[in-house]
Amino acid sequence: MDITANLWKLYALRFFSSLIPAYVIERLYWEERGMTIQMVVYTEIIYAVTIVLLEVPTGVIADKWGRKRMLVISALLGCGEFIILLAATEFWHFALVVLLAGVSRSAGSGSENALLYDSLIVQGRASSFEKELGRLNVCDFVSSVLAALSGSLLASRLGLELNYWISLGSALIALLISLLLAEPSPNGRNASAEESIPFKRYVAESLLFFRTNPGVRVVLLSGMVTGTALGFIDEFWQLYANRLGTPVLYFGLLSAALMVLRMPGNLLVHVLLNRFSYRTLLITVTAVFAAGFTFAAISKNYAGLAAMLVICFFSGVMEPLAAGYLHHRIDSSMRATIDSFQSLGLNVFHIAAGLGFGYFSVRYDVFGGYGFIALLCAAFLGWLIVASHQTEKETKQRANG
Repeated sequence: MDITANLWKLYALRFFSSLIPAYVIERLYWEERGMTIQMVVYTEIIYAVTIVLLEVPTGVIADKWGRKRMLVISALLGCGEFIILLAATEFWHFALVVLLAGVSRSAGSGSENALLYDSLIVQGRASSFEKELGRLNVCDFVSSVLAALSGSLLASRLGLELNYWISLGSALIALLISLLLAEPSPNGRNASAEESIPFKRYVAESLLFFRTNPGVRVVLLSGMVTGTALGFIDEFWQLYANRLGTPVLYFGLLSAALMVLRMPGNLLVHVLLNRFSYRTLLITVTAVFAAGFTFAAISKNYAGLAAMLVICFFSGVMEPLAAGYLHHRIDSSMRATIDSFQSLGLNVFHIAAGLGFGYFSVRYDVFGGYGFIALLCAAFLGWLIVASHQTEKETKQRANG
């Protein structure tokens, strides 16, 4: 199969995987069927724990047996999620859905980036990884914006359930596209040797990689913390807007704005890296997160929603920045495994943050939850300033020594 066609297939896969109008009214649909904020937080923890348990094993499987196979499994499970949600009425139904979502996420997270990078290697274009990943993310956002705008309009006129039927159709198309992907085999990658490598060696070499690369640890921790914080905007902005009395009709516009504002960062991250250091970009974005969540928690009005928009604008650089920093420094044979460790760390943070978010949301509604996230970002910002300076200093000493 033609490896050069993988890129447009990945674009198409991202597009239909994100063309999910159910997401724009997800929290309202769940709340309508009896799910409280605390229950939603419990399901988020189930989701995160599932990923923590499966992320590394699925990454190893992807490296040993093929990234395409894992993407197909991920798409298949995505279809199963919406079939269950259409009939969900009890907590355990939603718990099962997030369990499947966790398995799906684990199967696809490291596999997609690994398949993209190796496809670029085959074409001699590995240096353009950040650019292509940023464009993939923009494709994701464009699709999500279309889904949000149409989904809010349909929900306001025809009810919430129709969005889930349409989302199931989109998930089925994504499954068909995943079957068309080709498995790349970059130069120097020995498939038979990889199959013989035991699981423990994959894990041991991955951990050794992180121990011997302090710069990677700083960048990935930054991505984990900001990714976790951003996740609470994606998951709970609907409740924040609902508490302000925002009509459902406008949810699509809000969702679109939250995603469109992430596009510039994704498209320009490779340009920003030519002008600013990693340290400057990481500290700036984390500082905006800390200030933005603080304002959202305190204001309890539309200015708080505006603060979320600002956070989304600055967040766009983080995923391609962290992923590019990582993938430029790892071998193809371990690519999905090590990328999976990044996702594992993100979800460990999400579990811890979810407990705090749920605790404060029960007592002070969603505003209190965002206050907790503000404290988390502020604490990490202090650590980041010190740790990144020390890492930068050590790097210069090794270069001069």
